[in-house]
Amino acid sequence: MKCNKYNSFSGLILLFLFISEIASAQVKDSVINFIFTSDVHFGLTKDQFRGKAAVPAKEVDMAMMQVMNQLVAKEPKVAGIDALIITGDIANRMENGVQSAKASWKQFEEVFIDSNHLRKANGTKSALWVMPGNHDMSNAIGFHRPMVPKKDPASMIGIYNLMFPEKQVVSFDSSLNRIHYSRDMKGVHFIFLSLYPDSAERVWMEYDLKNINPATPVLLFAHSIPDVEPRFFENPNGLHDINEQDKFENLVPERYKDGKDVKGETVIEQNGFADFLIKHKNIKAYFHGHENWTEYYQYKGPKNNLNLTCIRTDSPMKGRISLKDENKLAFELVTINTNSGLLTVKEVLWNANPNSDQIKWGLINSFNLK
Repeated sequence: MKCNKYNSFSGLILLFLFISEIASAQVKDSVINFIFTSDVHFGLTKDQFRGKAAVPAKEVDMAMMQVMNQLVAKEPKVAGIDALIITGDIANRMENGVQSAKASWKQFEEVFIDSNHLRKANGTKSALWVMPGNHDMSNAIGFHRPMVPKKDPASMIGIYNLMFPEKQVVSFDSSLNRIHYSRDMKGVHFIFLSLYPDSAERVWMEYDLKNINPATPVLLFAHSIPDVEPRFFENPNGLHDINEQDKFENLVPERYKDGKDVKGETVIEQNGFADFLIKHKNIKAYFHGHENWTEYYQYKGPKNNLNLTCIRTDSPMKGRISLKDENKLAFELVTINTNSGLLTVKEVLWNANPNSDQIKWGLINSFNLK
């Protein structure tokens, strides 16, 4: 029986296309893309932005969200965005006439939920993973300087309900409503912390990591810098309260051990975290905001016995560099090839040309998670 050359050739083409589709699907399945930003500070105004003065955070953050929405179209190597991650300071602290946390949370929803059109490679909606910052927590529990109102937990309640839809709350208790959680994606374990990996968070992380394979790479996300400030801890003095004299903010439940003053060191506190990192060697990176500029660096710890990769990101409202030069406004695009273990982080200069919708790449760094 003679073979039909046309049918054979067509069959080879179909087979090639089928294999190509499988290979393409495998490549997509082995790649994670997420956007990372922090310190969106609804309630603040920006002195200058795109030719206008005193621009409210809602307008600036909306401009950033619109660029994020267009990122896949502008970067052909990015098939989709798996998640948008925001590490806190959703609402600015309610000092000096800043609006309530309730008003700020409503604006956050309008920008990062209602106007968020990010999609994964398969077309489904991208995940939104949010954590609190020190401003969010202070609004909820009080501060040592006057605020109006004195307390408003709206952004803490909003974050909690967003991340735990099955546990909806109408009031906030910082000891009960801990905002920490983890997610698994394509062989990578993501841990999201409440402000800083203090002793209480480390107890929870031990439990969380108990069933995680030691070979699984783990990424930590928190608001605070790893070399945490004393003021984050519980007041070691008197009634251990928040007061104008001591200036401790009681943001985490661990009591400060290095002294009695917020101007001291955090050697004891950091050593506790360092010991945890040494025990869990699969923790490969720490992502944070709080200090508001792009930097990729190594955290060595107080004893200089660590080499933890840290990714610090800019703030659209309080950037140390971008506040003076809006062309330096940035967020981070992180890509992980789970087959090779290579993580690449790119600084996206989203306002490099305010008169154009073209993005520009800034800093780029890669390291291996294996």
